[in-house]
Amino acid sequence: MTTIEVSNLSFGYSQKMVIEDINLKIDQPGLYCILGPNGVGKSTLIKCLNKINKPSTGTVSIDGQDLKGMSSKEISKYIGYVPVGGNDMFSMPVIDAILIGRYTQQKWKTTAEDISIVNRTMRLLGISSLALHGYNELSAGQHQKVAIARGLVQEAPILLLDEPTANLDVRYQVYIAELLKGLTRKTGMTVVMISHDLNITAKYADQIIMMAPPGRIHKVGTPEEVITKETINEIYGVNCEVLTDSEGKPHVILGSALWIDE
Repeated sequence: MTTIEVSNLSFGYSQKMVIEDINLKIDQPGLYCILGPNGVGKSTLIKCLNKINKPSTGTVSIDGQDLKGMSSKEISKYIGYVPVGGNDMFSMPVIDAILIGRYTQQKWKTTAEDISIVNRTMRLLGISSLALHGYNELSAGQHQKVAIARGLVQEAPILLLDEPTANLDVRYQVYIAELLKGLTRKTGMTVVMISHDLNITAKYADQIIMMAPPGRIHKVGTPEEVITKETINEIYGVNCEVLTDSEGKPHVILGSALWIDE
């Protein structure tokens, strides 16, 4: 099991800190969801975990190795990354769009092994039939599957996803959450994703990382430990009731806003 450990991490631009004093350890396979209000630093934290952002202070390490001393290619052996979605990629066949994800693992040219890995990943995600379709012909859910495939073909044990359900309707949000949860079960990998939906997160996450202003981690734990009435009141500023569904998972019924930032 590959372990990510974050110690006393802070990151900011100029004099403005975005995240401060983050301490976190991810050392078990499963689906981790990062929750928190807008602007709290969720995407910033994700980008620090794979050195897109270089910490202002503190460290991020993979299996005891500080990312500061690792190249992007070395990091890609441990961590795959799917940035926040966008369906504006220029038209190309799906198989080529996914093959882009092998770039960090390639030497001089695409090999038979690269193609084999892409084909295996498309079968895993159920999109083999789309291989020669144009990327711009796909639905929103199919776009997300291709983006996820592009991250998976790196064959890294950890996959980071920045809002993989952004701009998707409820059906596709559930679909993507089920897909990612299934991947952790089938492959034994760790998936870390940013989410904004409390109930989808509560239903599918193994662990929740709840962030709070000003860019700190408020609590890490199971959905039952993190999704509570008190936490939602405090972090999101809304009245709510938290019920238990038929699977024993918390389910949030939202009420009125307690306050609005002006």
